[in-house]
Amino acid sequence: MYGLMVGAVEYGLVYALMALGVFITFRILNFPDLTVDGSFTTGAAVATVATVSGTPPWLSIIFAFAAGALAGTCTGLLHTKGKINGLLSGIIMMIALYSINLRILGKPNYPFRDTETLFSSSNVLLVMIVIVIVVKLLLDLFFRTNIGLSLRATGDNPKMIRSFGANTDMTIIMGVALSNALVGASGAFVSHYLKYADNGMGVGMIVIGLASVIIGEAIFGSRSIFKATIAAILGSIIYRMITALAVYVDWLDASDMKLITAIIVIFALVIPYMRSVSKQKSVARKRTSELLSSSTGEQIGGGR
Repeated sequence: MYGLMVGAVEYGLVYALMALGVFITFRILNFPDLTVDGSFTTGAAVATVATVSGTPPWLSIIFAFAAGALAGTCTGLLHTKGKINGLLSGIIMMIALYSINLRILGKPNYPFRDTETLFSSSNVLLVMIVIVIVVKLLLDLFFRTNIGLSLRATGDNPKMIRSFGANTDMTIIMGVALSNALVGASGAFVSHYLKYADNGMGVGMIVIGLASVIIGEAIFGSRSIFKATIAAILGSIIYRMITALAVYVDWLDASDMKLITAIIVIFALVIPYMRSVSKQKSVARKRTSELLSSSTGEQIGGGR
């Protein structure tokens, strides 16, 4: 069980950058970006092919980051300049990237063979902790800059920020590009961790990212950017722990992973809603009882 939990933490940290990327589009920009399923595989494909071709592993991660940013930029351009619905823009890019990724890989599955990966001579847990913390702190600093604040304002109220002369098209493109750049980098780390890239490895990544973000926010809250980014990272780790424990159950198979993911997302969405409804009812009952007691006191006082 100890080894299972350590593996789940490692897996959660490897996918944490993807959760941060989904957090940017889902929470900051309020943009339903399905490009994630394609850009994740793009990052994995670019990193794998580059590393096997002789590129240093760290440089292949940078290439994957740039490839993800390019995919996100295309989605942003389709939405802002092509005036295509945000959800449809992501779907179009996701479909296009399926063929592009297959072109990059040259075949459905591309193993590292005997090539050294990023984690061949280093501790996965230690390396990913350092990388995730550095990226988290850089994101926190970025969202405190003028560009970062305009990005947050665009997601909150685009009409208001446009009235101040801000170019919301540019901020949307930048935000979607940054999101998919992180997703592409996460795909690269996953390919180095698993020692292969597969053209179907990005399927369902958007749901996993949303599950990580929602679980983290439900448990740790998201009142500030600092807390929200921590919540996304810890949510990714907790999600992997839950799935690891679920697969550990005898009557569940590895093929049930997608079903488990869907159930986790449903619970993560429904439980906070039920909690807020229960809290509202409790407040309403308390106010009603206070009004009744005050009105009873006034009637008694009037009688005297």
